[in-house]
Amino acid sequence: MMQIGITRGGVDGNPYEKDIYDVQILLTNDDGIYAPGLAAMEHELRKLGDVTLVAPLTEQSGVGHAITYLTPLMARKVYGEDGNQRGWAVEGSPADCVKLAVAELCPSRPTLVVSGINSGLNAGINVLYSGTVAAAIEGAFFGITSVAVSLGYDDDDTHFRPAAKLAVPIIQQILESPESANHLYNLNIPQQALTGEPQVHVVPAATTPWGEDFEERSDPRGRSYYWATGLAPDPPSDIETDLSALRAGNITVTPLKFDINHRQKIEEMKQWQLGATANRA
Repeated sequence: MMQIGITRGGVDGNPYEKDIYDVQILLTNDDGIYAPGLAAMEHELRKLGDVTLVAPLTEQSGVGHAITYLTPLMARKVYGEDGNQRGWAVEGSPADCVKLAVAELCPSRPTLVVSGINSGLNAGINVLYSGTVAAAIEGAFFGITSVAVSLGYDDDDTHFRPAAKLAVPIIQQILESPESANHLYNLNIPQQALTGEPQVHVVPAATTPWGEDFEERSDPRGRSYYWATGLAPDPPSDIETDLSALRAGNITVTPLKFDINHRQKIEEMKQWQLGATANRA
């Protein structure tokens, strides 16, 4: 059984041994190419392997698994302060970025896809709306081990660097497991975990619905518009989920699957003997 522990800047107190892994990493996000969380993760991942950065040109939060297919998908090179190419900015969604990167932009096929660090947790049913998680799902579609990484929301952008130092050793430990290949993981780091001695809990995602409340306002012309104000649900008390573990200050890892078939129901419905009897009257 794999036991995931906390280290900062390496596993078992040692720095990353990049040459051992030859990891080809595709890094993306949904907050955009210039997001501080992406820069922090890029800096730390370069200690683990070779990083190709392909991210949306503008913020794509909440777009889920949208893709671009009715218009051209534009991509342009982005350069760092040293004048060297940093990566690619894509005028599309996070899923677009992964598709285009694997097919066209990466110098070789990635062995790891990392999406993040997102500004704000992606836990519970939020994974269904998240562009961050969707990018990792897209990587898993290609049979590539993929990890979505999110940090609890805070206005202080300096918190992304210590979060990356927590996240990358966990990703490294996942890669070292022989059972990790071609799997999909959702990693969430609460703000409380940036100090002290946080624990890593491997937990299921909560399925409790969020509050669907909206605040109605009026624009200067008297037209109504709405702000979503729904709050996170209380975590269930009978089992530990990502929501309850995060609320307690723990880092969470949730293995996910993109197979949405309800297989038990399929077998049950085969006994229904459904037929097509259109009413043509």
